[in-house]
Amino acid sequence: MDEETPLVVNDSTPQPQALKNHWRDVHILSSAFLLVFLAYGAAQNLESTVNTEGDLGTISLGILYLSFTFFSFVASPVVRILGSKNALVLGTTGYWLFIAANLIPNWYTMIPAAVYLGFSASIIWVGQGTYLTSTGLGHAKDYGLNEGTVLGDFNGEFWGMFASHQFIGNLISLALLRDGEGGSTSGTTILFTVFLCSMTLGTILMCFLSKDERRTEKTQTESSISWFSSLVSLLKSVAILLIDIKMLLIIPLIVYSGLQQAFVWAEFTKYVVTPALGVSGVGGSMAVYGAFDALCSLAAGRLTSGLSSITFIVSGGAFVQFVVILWLLLKYSTSSGILGVLYPLVMAAMLGIGDGIFNTQLSALLGLLFKHDTEGAFAQLKVWQSGAIAVVFFISPHISMSAMLVVMVAALCIAVSGFLFLTLRMEKALAAPSS
Repeated sequence: MDEETPLVVNDSTPQPQALKNHWRDVHILSSAFLLVFLAYGAAQNLESTVNTEGDLGTISLGILYLSFTFFSFVASPVVRILGSKNALVLGTTGYWLFIAANLIPNWYTMIPAAVYLGFSASIIWVGQGTYLTSTGLGHAKDYGLNEGTVLGDFNGEFWGMFASHQFIGNLISLALLRDGEGGSTSGTTILFTVFLCSMTLGTILMCFLSKDERRTEKTQTESSISWFSSLVSLLKSVAILLIDIKMLLIIPLIVYSGLQQAFVWAEFTKYVVTPALGVSGVGGSMAVYGAFDALCSLAAGRLTSGLSSITFIVSGGAFVQFVVILWLLLKYSTSSGILGVLYPLVMAAMLGIGDGIFNTQLSALLGLLFKHDTEGAFAQLKVWQSGAIAVVFFISPHISMSAMLVVMVAALCIAVSGFLFLTLRMEKALAAPSS
């Protein structure tokens, strides 16, 4: 016993069987989000088609993202107080209520549901970013792995599965609405009932997540502080991020990521897909978009190892989307024949590639640069991203496709310039010898 004891005490490498299985939580989180968002994503794509009276569908989405933007300012302290797991479970209720409101769509059901979903969305996304980052950092620490690589792997799986919701959800919509293209009341009732069942399963699955141990320990150390003092302190931490040069340089890229998502939902499907493929082709093009989004998220996550790899991958994604925007702005016109069908699908695939890259790399970047305040960092992500989406939804009826593309080009150039300046600044700081 005397000879064996030192071997156990001095072994600095933890035994895998004694450690927490962080991958289990990543699998559960990814699967739960897939079940929730395959329903919500497909329903969002149908809003402007199903709820046309008084533009109820479009207006409810605009209000939803305005609410999302507002509540994202306070999501960080709410998630810190609730804990990321509880925030994730509570966040699913807003999506469930919004889908249920679509079974009886009117101003008295859809608008309140949209406002509440804005709150729920803010806490579920801040909770997601916080939980996944904390789990990744814990896994890297326990197993002695590179933090950037682990965060890339975890974000790659999550965003890969999440992006596939567009593919699966749109195929379900296509199957159930193939006869009426969204106009049949019985068809939409069956569809939204199926969506509610999917969301219920996702909510149940979320309950099986492990508690965030790092956050639990932090909460225990702050238990002596009053709730009000803690709330004020957390709100200050969110505001402080707005004067952090790192966050200021990332914000333009966050804004562009929101713009390009809303562009796909509001402009691309309306002005590119529908004229070429018809209304029935929207589901197919969005399925292609979702499939490439998912595949690229998985690939980009696996390739992420640190700041240098993030810089290279983001630059590639920006270039792909820049090509699509210039194509639409300078040369594209609706044509007949096989090319008329192929071009929108190719552009949908390229836009999906860019979206997959921005989702995985922004999450990994924020996790690396703001590991001591992940709630605040991911709250900023959703404030600026959802704000950009809301603006596009509201201005879309009043702006031409060409004007929107010019805005996209300008936003992308500013975003990439700020991001590259940030990475150069951080690389110099890391390369500087410590005194």
